[in-house]
Amino acid sequence: MIRSSRGEAAPGMWRREAGTVVRRAEALPEQRVASSAIVAESHIVPAPTEWVPHAHPAHELVWVRGGTLASRVGDRVFTVFEGHGLWMPAGTVHAGRATEGARLHDAFFAPDRTPFAFDGPKAIAMTPLLESLLTHLSRTDLDEEARLRAESVVFDVIEPLEPQLALQLPGDPRIDAIAEALLDDPGDGRSLEEWARELGSSDRTITRAFRRATGLSFAQWRQLLRVHRALMLLADGFDVTTVSEVLGYAQPSSFIAAFRRVMGTTPGAFFETAAGAGAGVRNSVSGGQNTGLSAS
Repeated sequence: MIRSSRGEAAPGMWRREAGTVVRRAEALPEQRVASSAIVAESHIVPAPTEWVPHAHPAHELVWVRGGTLASRVGDRVFTVFEGHGLWMPAGTVHAGRATEGARLHDAFFAPDRTPFAFDGPKAIAMTPLLESLLTHLSRTDLDEEARLRAESVVFDVIEPLEPQLALQLPGDPRIDAIAEALLDDPGDGRSLEEWARELGSSDRTITRAFRRATGLSFAQWRQLLRVHRALMLLADGFDVTTVSEVLGYAQPSSFIAAFRRVMGTTPGAFFETAAGAGAGVRNSVSGGQNTGLSAS
């Protein structure tokens, strides 16, 4: 049975799950930041964990195994899942929420030694090679030459994913109530006409507002939001039938079809591919350090 997520609401994020631990981000040890262009760390999240809005002086690349991470950056929500990472430029204010049991990986990049710059948060393809290199760099016994060689290859292989899977929040008072209600309960099945009556508006006004604010129709935006939420639920181990019910689909086949339209594959095939890539990384790399530093 799905655990209740009823609790304190956080604007622009999924409703906080009961038992969530709220934390502040911790600073990286200064001596490691001074000596390395890339500092990589990882730890297991023992309980649902939320990090309050914060920023880092270094660029951050975060990815997960065995769970998901949702990150709110301005008016966008990114969902980080297996095989995908999120690049956060230095100084970018963001909040994060990780599912229980996720292994959370972080790599921090010194801005003055990173030979490229992204103009904002970017979803990154976490290829087996990239993960292997970053796990290698988490070791504390590397000599300077070995570290420099690995760092140079990391800079060469980091690539943004296209298209970027981000949920654009409206930021329009005419429709913000709809967005918040659906973030709270993605299974809310109220139609466009029902929302218009409830808000004292018209179908056309709501449609235009969604198009202008998000680039999507109301139905497309709700479908994308549901897929973001599905990624988190499926990563938590819930089966397709349960997830389809929670998200308001009449039958699993409808959910699978919607998931395929957004992700290009079925939920089962998607997670099999992600799990296979993760197993390849874990089997090819050893020696990573578990330091317990907090992430996004």
